[in-house]
Amino acid sequence: MRRLVILGGGAGGTMMLNKFYSVLDRNEWQFTIIDEYETHYYQPGFLFIPFNMYTKKDVIRPKRDFLPPGVEVIIEKIKVIDPEKNRVILHNNAVVPYDYLIIATGCKIDPNETKGLKDVLWHKNIFDFYTIEGTLKLADFFRHFDEGKLVLHITEMPIKCPVAPLEFVFLADWFFTKKGIRDKVEISFVTPLPGAFTKPKAASVLGDFLQKKNIHLIPDFGIERVDNENKQIISYDGIKVDFDCLVSIPTNKGDEAIAESGLGNELNFIPTDKETLLAKGFNNIFVIGDAADLPTSKAGSVAHFASDILFENFLDVVEGKPPKAKFDGHANCFIESGFGKGILIDFNYDVEPLPGKFPLPALGPFSLLQETAMNHYGKIMFRWMYWNYLLKGVELPIESHMSMAGKRA
Repeated sequence: MRRLVILGGGAGGTMMLNKFYSVLDRNEWQFTIIDEYETHYYQPGFLFIPFNMYTKKDVIRPKRDFLPPGVEVIIEKIKVIDPEKNRVILHNNAVVPYDYLIIATGCKIDPNETKGLKDVLWHKNIFDFYTIEGTLKLADFFRHFDEGKLVLHITEMPIKCPVAPLEFVFLADWFFTKKGIRDKVEISFVTPLPGAFTKPKAASVLGDFLQKKNIHLIPDFGIERVDNENKQIISYDGIKVDFDCLVSIPTNKGDEAIAESGLGNELNFIPTDKETLLAKGFNNIFVIGDAADLPTSKAGSVAHFASDILFENFLDVVEGKPPKAKFDGHANCFIESGFGKGILIDFNYDVEPLPGKFPLPALGPFSLLQETAMNHYGKIMFRWMYWNYLLKGVELPIESHMSMAGKRA
């Protein structure tokens, strides 16, 4: 009997398990999924909690609710991956052998990478919204925050869901406008990038939205440290930005087990063939989602589109064939812009976000690089799709490869 082991029970790992469980012969295959935690988080929903749009119960479910019966579920921290012996060693020193391995260990923030970030003001005046603890603390803070300088700061790229920081400041503009105190809250968007986003054409459009909403853009900011006493972030070239509330996106890194295994780069992301999704140097290890070093967004949509490619290539590999399917880096992101509207971008490795209609070339109903109410509804609807379709590995009517139909160059 051959053994498929999946590391990580988040979106990527759960999708892959459900896809393979439905097609592989269960008399010939044993399925094992390993994760440190029992709880599954809908991470895109963390963004909405500080603005009273979602609560904690909207973004959590038991992981086992989405895992098929008959699979081995191991709740334990991963200590090290030993690819030479085709085995995984857990924190309790248990050994799990595999014939094929899918790594879906994701990524997480590491505030300790920046001097002074996780200090006396952490979760008092300095917050993150990339963890459930951070976003709940920020929600509490916002209940009593009625004036001052709100600074959103990105430490370095890559980060999980690169549009989320923009969504945050757009929603903050809406939130404080609705409370009647927008004129008392100064909002700044501080980024190491030369513009508002990683893709130049989209950055231009999104930068215009920042200006229209009176959100100050401070680009090319390479943070050196956080001064807790004076409430400032300070760049390597001496630029100082004052804050009353700092919302930080710290350095994002892959799982510690990747570093311990010697499989990752300096940020613990695994070198991965960007087309086949095989870990470089291995023919029985695939990587999906944020754990990979792919030159595209670390976003749920990328994991979803990549899952179809990984599925095809896995079936080729186990039959002794070369993997034929090629992932094009397809990413699709709804951007909440506040006031019941949103923006949609659709792009891949080679094509930047372009204006147009999606997914139907003439009818949409979504508009690309435009702010519409329909795009907002698409974002809100996605949570239901996530719980009921995506995690279960159900096919969606959107092609894995990006289509140019409906796009205007």
